[in-house]
Amino acid sequence: EQKKYDSMVHTMLKLSKLPMNEPKTFERFDFSRLHGKHVQSLKNLSSLSALYAGKNLAFIGPQGVGKTHLAMAFGRECCLKGYKTYFLRASELNQKLTDARKHGQEGAVINGLVKPSCLIIDEIGRCVFDKENTRMFFDVIDRRYNKDGPSTMIFTSNKTPNQWGEYFSEDDTLLCSLDRVFDDATVFMIKGDSYRGRKLETLGLEAGIAKHTEYKNA
Repeated sequence: EQKKYDSMVHTMLKLSKLPMNEPKTFERFDFSRLHGKHVQSLKNLSSLSALYAGKNLAFIGPQGVGKTHLAMAFGRECCLKGYKTYFLRASELNQKLTDARKHGQEGAVINGLVKPSCLIIDEIGRCVFDKENTRMFFDVIDRRYNKDGPSTMIFTSNKTPNQWGEYFSEDDTLLCSLDRVFDDATVFMIKGDSYRGRKLETLGLEAGIAKHTEYKNA
């Protein structure tokens, strides 16, 4: 039984595109760096209540505060519970949709993005989706919105959701679909210093031509 479970989890994790080496987990996340009354809500994410309630999640904040780690940890937890998960960056999604159009595989690619219980899209705001890719992406959102069973979409971005429109070829359907993303969602706004380079030492240097002191003979 354990062997069967381990094999299932291994397959789920492999298909999810989550990192297998040095996996991002809730246990490895440094919650002591976060302060405020909503820290407990972040800690409670591991219960997967958002997945069971069909709620979407968004982690918004500057680079390096742990947005992607939290999104990946949630996805990993889904895999451990046997729920299909898929992780990709917004730029990879954009390329995937472009390739699908090129090879006439729009339907298959859209289905593939609707199927996972947990779909994670990292770094919204790093690239601009053209009109066709925008249409396909929002087709995915609409279909996931009506999906049966446990389901969640997770987004990370350093842009607030009201700025997302700049990265999609905007029209009324976009606005409707964005409403659907946030219709029933929890958005975590994380402010503060980067987690990266905590041992970093910053040294101030000035660029330019050095001013040499001239020594004159007395």
